[in-house]
Amino acid sequence: MSDAVFDVIVVGSGISGGWAAKEFCEKGLKTLVIERGRNYKHREDYKNDFARPWDLPGRGYLNEDVIANDYPIQVKSRVLDEYNHERFVNDREQPYIQQQPFDWIRGNQTGGRSLLWGRQTYRMSDFNFEENQRDGFGTDWPIRYADLESWYDYVEEFVGVSGNRDGIPHLPDGNFLPPMEMNCLEQQVSAKISETFPGRKMIIGRAAHLTQPKKIHEELGRGKCMYRNQCARGCSFGAYFSSQSATLPAAERTGNLTLLNDAVVQRLVFDKQQGRVSGVEIVDRVTLEKRTYKAKVVFMCASTLGTTQILLNSTSDTFPDGLGNSSGTLGHYLMDHNIGGGAMGIFHGLKDRYYSGRRPSGIYVPRFQNLDGDKRSYLRGFGYQGGASRDDWKAQANDAGYGAELKQKLQSPGAWKMVLMGFGEMLPRYENAVSLDKQQTDRWGMPLLKVNTSWGDNEHQMTEDMITSAVEMLSASGLDNIVPIKTGNTPGTGIHEMGTARMGRDPKTSVLNAHNQMHDVPNVFVTDGSAMASGGCQNPSLTYMALTARAVDYAVKEMKTSRI
Repeated sequence: MSDAVFDVIVVGSGISGGWAAKEFCEKGLKTLVIERGRNYKHREDYKNDFARPWDLPGRGYLNEDVIANDYPIQVKSRVLDEYNHERFVNDREQPYIQQQPFDWIRGNQTGGRSLLWGRQTYRMSDFNFEENQRDGFGTDWPIRYADLESWYDYVEEFVGVSGNRDGIPHLPDGNFLPPMEMNCLEQQVSAKISETFPGRKMIIGRAAHLTQPKKIHEELGRGKCMYRNQCARGCSFGAYFSSQSATLPAAERTGNLTLLNDAVVQRLVFDKQQGRVSGVEIVDRVTLEKRTYKAKVVFMCASTLGTTQILLNSTSDTFPDGLGNSSGTLGHYLMDHNIGGGAMGIFHGLKDRYYSGRRPSGIYVPRFQNLDGDKRSYLRGFGYQGGASRDDWKAQANDAGYGAELKQKLQSPGAWKMVLMGFGEMLPRYENAVSLDKQQTDRWGMPLLKVNTSWGDNEHQMTEDMITSAVEMLSASGLDNIVPIKTGNTPGTGIHEMGTARMGRDPKTSVLNAHNQMHDVPNVFVTDGSAMASGGCQNPSLTYMALTARAVDYAVKEMKTSRI
């Protein structure tokens, strides 16, 4: 197969890579998707999707020695357990260098982290796209909301996003399926927040879950969400969006998809005479054999740090500092979302109320800082995610007691609780960067990635406001025993790393143009998180999808006119 010439090579099979594959294949182009991890099949490989705790040796808990030896970083994802640990990388086998603390959460298999993501899907708005220009941090986005609006509509229709049309200008409404419902305490808190704090709203989270499947979903075998809230196990129903459940099957049914697993991309091959990339060099993950695959166009979708590591390693006489890096910005302006603070409280009423099922989504409080005259001591802002729940029998399982009295107690739910946790924007700063170590390589010969990033004073001030504002909203909503939460999290734990091959108007200060195309190398596109010029405070995956679909549309038109 290495002798074959494809129309397109897509590096990575996660959120962005799956979309690139679907779009190219449906447009009739022979597409090779290269995935460094094993082939992981929808339903067939979700071994523990329906497992009960007593079916597993650890009753769902992963052995502490295994965590310490193999997953000391991945466990910080907060979802790694005995049911799903094989979907995370082994930290011992895939090292990197933390010049400052950075937790790199990774999943190497077909579908990547689309099997692990939190499925919150929010649009960015012109308020976000214009903010770099407004306050001077970062380069101006080369696009605005009007450039992405129809693409947001397009990807939401295929993904299946549940949500309300809430009429919030800086959080645009979308093409939604029926929303999930807030429980009784959330409804009460939502009303109280709106009443007490003008300009603040609490809405139901917008989530990539099928609450009411359409024909476009059913044709791919996707079904309705069962409200199990066991999404990290894989979801055999296909109710939540992933590469496995949606984009890759759509690509495969065209007959134009070739999926290559266990292939570690080391570099893109630059042809100086043509001024183009001619192909991709890989190392077989198992045999260590090296091969080269050729294509007319390459889409980099290997995740922010994965893509940047490959581009930095793709050196040549023309690009001694990394492919397409004439600006010197490749690897710089690394961002994540700051999940540093919030609060939790107890509510003593509603003792006769409960809820049905385990809703696999929470609530969302959109950003209210530094807009509409609200001026804070820091730039940008944050939103809150969280929700209300009521203790069930599990919370009382270790309480003292026995016999009929204990059994009766376990049948009675405990107290209502509510938590609000902030998701804040991180400013794009040049000094937050990644680079390659010249001496150390991994087992496949790839130079180790060095990560040197930290929160700045702006993020620290924002964290304090996250805590203060969460306490005041919970208190105003009638909760007590309120506990402020300061996580002390390091960059990376937001799992929204972005920005190291950013889009921009000026080739001297950015890597990509308005269509995610390299300024320097016209047949290379980057559509994962590394393309982001700023992060907003919204979960970014929906924007990656829209950017990818838009970039493919542009690339195909350019290919048809022989401009690339």
